[in-house]
Amino acid sequence: MSPFAIRYLSVKAQCPLLRFVKAQCPLLRFEEAAARFGDDPRAFCIQTAEFVDDGKGNVKAVKTIEVDWQVMTEGGPPFVPIPGTEKEYPADLVFLALGFLGPEHPVADQLGVKIKEGRGGMSWYDAEHEKYTTDNEKVFVAGDCRRGQSLVVWAINEGRGAAREVDRYLMGSTDLP
Repeated sequence: MSPFAIRYLSVKAQCPLLRFVKAQCPLLRFEEAAARFGDDPRAFCIQTAEFVDDGKGNVKAVKTIEVDWQVMTEGGPPFVPIPGTEKEYPADLVFLALGFLGPEHPVADQLGVKIKEGRGGMSWYDAEHEKYTTDNEKVFVAGDCRRGQSLVVWAINEGRGAAREVDRYLMGSTDLP
């Protein structure tokens, strides 16, 4: 495997629609990645279980576990973890692209981020508007993760804003719009 890798982990099963999206976007040529680096960068029916730090507050890995969507849990998610399927992926940087599921509470608890509860069981991470900062100064959130279910144009706009604020945090100032 390449020392540089991008992984696509999804708690959902693979959707046939991905074949169409893949055909439209050269960045999503998964077969090419598999041929070049030896494996497919996608993993489906995988739940993020834990972020592993290096002892200095930096992420060094993501622990996952496979899930079964055929077994439902009452009052919980519509899937159950499959014991014995735990795996650890090395990581230097993690992006959470959560779509309409909303962020997972154990991740917020581990990162020290407050959760806002909304209608219909939806939730999102509590972050300052246009600053994208949370209670943890090293965690920035944007899009559905910050505002709840919304339009993709809002997610794109907030992603750009969050990038600007991360740049300001890391560099002390920013030239980003």
